[in-house]
Amino acid sequence: MSAHKKRHPAAGKKFHLADLDVAAHLRRGPYLRELEELQQLLRQIQQAYLCTGDRGIVVFEGWDAAGKGGTIRRMSAVMDPRGFKVWPIAAPTDVDKVRHYLYRFWERVPPVGAISVFDRSWYGRVLVERVEGFAEKAEWSRAYGEINEFEKMLRDDGARIVKIFLHITADEQLHRFEERLNDPMKRWKLTYEDFRNREKWNDYEKAINEMVRRTSTDTAPWHVISANDKKHARIEALRIITDTLAEGVDLNPRPMDAEAKALARAVFGSLPKDLD
Repeated sequence: MSAHKKRHPAAGKKFHLADLDVAAHLRRGPYLRELEELQQLLRQIQQAYLCTGDRGIVVFEGWDAAGKGGTIRRMSAVMDPRGFKVWPIAAPTDVDKVRHYLYRFWERVPPVGAISVFDRSWYGRVLVERVEGFAEKAEWSRAYGEINEFEKMLRDDGARIVKIFLHITADEQLHRFEERLNDPMKRWKLTYEDFRNREKWNDYEKAINEMVRRTSTDTAPWHVISANDKKHARIEALRIITDTLAEGVDLNPRPMDAEAKALARAVFGSLPKDLD
């Protein structure tokens, strides 16, 4: 694995989406090489977690059409589904609404040795529920502290948390909506809310800025990524995810079971050199 420079999280109270460089770009050749490398690293991390008992939680937030699904698919493509789960989070059900809003996320926390990805998350309380009026001001105002405590509990219990926000401009979003409209295989992704939400862009931007400032903590920082270029965004997100999930973990292949090794030698007569 080549060395990557240390990724810096969003700058807490100083953060503002308007300061993000949206011109970042990555060519196809470097993209494909780095994607293969990072996907291999993801496989190593997952295999290591099965033995170490580590747990990983990856949170994806971002504008509609920012590329969350495409990045998650690059992870899912190489992961063993027995220890990897993607949770697409939609609006709360009637059952969810009569419980604390974090209840349904507690149920989805990964078990020991597993990795879970949240395609949207508990941050809906301070984003869509705030902007659309589904939560009272008192509810979403206290949610920042509740979320920080929730994530601290998970961290204290041994879970590693990676929080990614994919940022695109309003013009780029409209361009992607048009691409979806013209593609019969992607047309289903467009909803009435996608277009209506654009009318509240400034409200959402204000909510995003406050979310990052108030919930980017030392133990669970936000990483806000320029996603106008999908290839750049995918590689940047995967670098941050692998850096965080692999830190302090022995990624070397696990030794073969001694009895299985003896049987393999009896069956094949010899073993690969690295097993001798």
